[in-house]
Amino acid sequence: MRIIGGTHRGHALAAVGKGDAGAHLRPTTDRVRESLFNVLLGGKFGDPIEDTHVLDLFAGTGALGLEALSRGAAHVTFVDDGRVAQKLIRENIIKLKRSADCTLIGRDATKLGPNVGETAQLVFLDPPYGKAMGQKALDAALNGGWIADDAIIVWEENAPQVTPAGFALLDQRRYGDTYISILERQL
Repeated sequence: MRIIGGTHRGHALAAVGKGDAGAHLRPTTDRVRESLFNVLLGGKFGDPIEDTHVLDLFAGTGALGLEALSRGAAHVTFVDDGRVAQKLIRENIIKLKRSADCTLIGRDATKLGPNVGETAQLVFLDPPYGKAMGQKALDAALNGGWIADDAIIVWEENAPQVTPAGFALLDQRRYGDTYISILERQL
């Protein structure tokens, strides 16, 4: 795995190795990440990344959030309760020398709790496939005040997701067994 674009383009990320089967560590492939960021930056959504605060739920290796940092995001908050995932995220933050721009929260994304900082204008939601955890994490982030009023949500799952109340579906794409839904929060 590597960073696809921006200031850190080509930088290799920490190897997942055996991963963490119990935590369902499944990094978004380089190909899917590249396609996703091409869609996000393709003009249809303006530039949802430049100078934004990003929330990366079920962050895994941190590749999505770090890709956003490489492309101009101001700050990323990574949330993952997996021991291996936290180690990989820390390693990748250090590799890219972005400690000042990142926060790592070692917590279950479905039990996020209240936010005391900036709200996120861009949210990556990549729960373990088939576990019905995405909606729970989205609800926890909304209830905790983590998500800005007009935020873009990028939801990765193994099946198309029903658009939750309070959101508009902007785009949906399939990449093999991966579905990416891009939502916008509506008030």
